[in-house]
Amino acid sequence: MDDNKHQYEQKVVVTDIRMPFWSMVMFMVKWVFASIPALVILSVLISLIMAVITTLFGAIWGFHGMFHQSGGPSF
Repeated sequence: MDDNKHQYEQKVVVTDIRMPFWSMVMFMVKWVFASIPALVILSVLISLIMAVITTLFGAIWGFHGMFHQSGGPSF
């Protein structure tokens, strides 16, 4: 079955793409706008992962007293 599949394959090599300049610019602008939601989702996921890691291992690394100072402000 696999031999028949490979028998009808055609290999293609792209050597040139003819595309008008402004059409390519618009394509790239749309590409940038499409990547913004993906970057937002990725940054939220990384933030959640870092929050979990900091919560789990914060006491071991010594983060437990970093943001809380006892004794009030010193002038």
